[in-house]
Amino acid sequence: MFNTLKAGALALALSLGAAACVAMASPAVSAAAAGPTVRIDNFVFGPGALTVPVGTTVTWVNQDDIPHTVVADDKSFKSKVLDSDERFSFTFTKAGEYGYFCSLHPHMVGKVIVKAG
Repeated sequence: MFNTLKAGALALALSLGAAACVAMASPAVSAAAAGPTVRIDNFVFGPGALTVPVGTTVTWVNQDDIPHTVVADDKSFKSKVLDSDERFSFTFTKAGEYGYFCSLHPHMVGKVIVKAG
């Protein structure tokens, strides 16, 4: 009886552990499916130019050790100051070219090219 209880407890622990692993993996899949990501790292936006269809949400992620911002040349979007690992997202609803820069480090520039349907 004791061995049966131990085996049952082990099976339960293993199944809960597997469920936790699946649950932890799910947000990563959802985030990746949400739209393209621009990395901010080592004073560079990567990729420097990104082409997307109208309606796409682009997310910038600061993976640098210091704060950065994302500001459109035409001021159509502007992030707050992003500390390490913080994100900013913007949905592009009109076709066109959107240049942007970091207001703290103006030499950092990038571009999102938005194509109609």
